[in-house]
Amino acid sequence: MLRLENVCYEVKDAGKKKTILKDINLELADGETVVVTGHNGSGKSSLMKIIMGIYPVTSGKIYFNDIDITNMSITDRANLGMAYAFQTPVRFKGLKVRDLITTAQKTNSVVMEVCNYLSKVGLCARDYIDRDLDDKLSGGELKRIEIAITLARGAKLNIFDEPEAGIDLWSFGGLIAAFDENKKQYGGTNIIISHQEKILEIADKILVMNGAKIERFGSREEIMPTLNTYGRQCSKLQGECYE
Repeated sequence: MLRLENVCYEVKDAGKKKTILKDINLELADGETVVVTGHNGSGKSSLMKIIMGIYPVTSGKIYFNDIDITNMSITDRANLGMAYAFQTPVRFKGLKVRDLITTAQKTNSVVMEVCNYLSKVGLCARDYIDRDLDDKLSGGELKRIEIAITLARGAKLNIFDEPEAGIDLWSFGGLIAAFDENKKQYGGTNIIISHQEKILEIADKILVMNGAKIERFGSREEIMPTLNTYGRQCSKLQGECYE
């Protein structure tokens, strides 16, 4: 499904090279839910943006279904079956929620299908289906709508950057069920950046980032017991981490 070989990413900071990712080697199979966690600044979001093509690699190779996508554009990667939900969603002025979900599905979706995706992320479809994607929507509302759009695509590889942001506890169970349903329905892989314990608990595998490198990667059963020694305590309710 996805393979990274010796991937590095560097930027210039005050005229000096700064290493964001160093020697990343990773292989993910079809049908897995992989949760990526780690300290702030450890490289989690940068790694996901490298995979999606938002950031260019400095060196190394990336393969998706045995296709070398290292130098492919975001559009080309999306056409191959990759999708990305940002930590801070993009606003699309002039478009309605219904329009984007229908476009994501690439079909003439009936209203009930659009409503179903909104319900999965805890939004009342009647109140949101014809809303404009403008600055009248809160950050949390936009976050939910973007997740609904990503789920509607039915991509083979879905990347979610801290999807729990803006999701209340009453809707959280539905969100987790939506991730699981998406994986089973399309046989794809979900990569989720999160500190939230409930999301960590649905992982098939957990990847721990630290100091621009992969510190640990393995099954949930193997990695979860070690997270208490990782130097943080995770809130079960809000997903906040404290050093």
